[in-house]
Amino acid sequence: MNARQVHISKLLSLILRHKPEEFGLALDANGWVGIAELLEACRQRGETFSREELDAVVAQNDKRRFALSPDGQRIRASQGHSVEVDLQLQPVEPPELLYHGTVAKALDSIRRDGLLPGNRQQVHLSADVDTAAKVGQRRGRPVILKVEASRMGRDGLKFYRSENGVWLADRVPTEYIRFPEGGGAT
Repeated sequence: MNARQVHISKLLSLILRHKPEEFGLALDANGWVGIAELLEACRQRGETFSREELDAVVAQNDKRRFALSPDGQRIRASQGHSVEVDLQLQPVEPPELLYHGTVAKALDSIRRDGLLPGNRQQVHLSADVDTAAKVGQRRGRPVILKVEASRMGRDGLKFYRSENGVWLADRVPTEYIRFPEGGGAT
């Protein structure tokens, strides 16, 4: 994505995941907002971009952060909301292991409390180490935690998978987390 597309993507994340009210918008119960309404609200705030540019951001985003409704008239974030929405995801059986990227300074609280969603609705997990490393890298040198997802599922904790492939859980208790030996980065 070029610099303009990155700017639009960040703006969409702000609106569709965290602060729709700052743009005079309200997401419906499932996180959707009309595209025409979104474009107009952005225009009124001096953030003008076309429907074609929006479509390009949705199509070219490597993380597939956004989804269009089947009729192409609405848009929502695929996951990562700090505002209350119901993405209508159904529980799915997870793989044996999932991964979570973090940084060393977070390990003490994770050892104490497990993985908690913080300001998001759910904990985000990755199916592969590389993706988890990229997530952890955003805040420093990444530490990769292994989550015994299959065992969690067998013990009754639920997993969901967003439209863009991110694994979600309400929380991950400490007993299901494998910390790296020595507690450092991987």
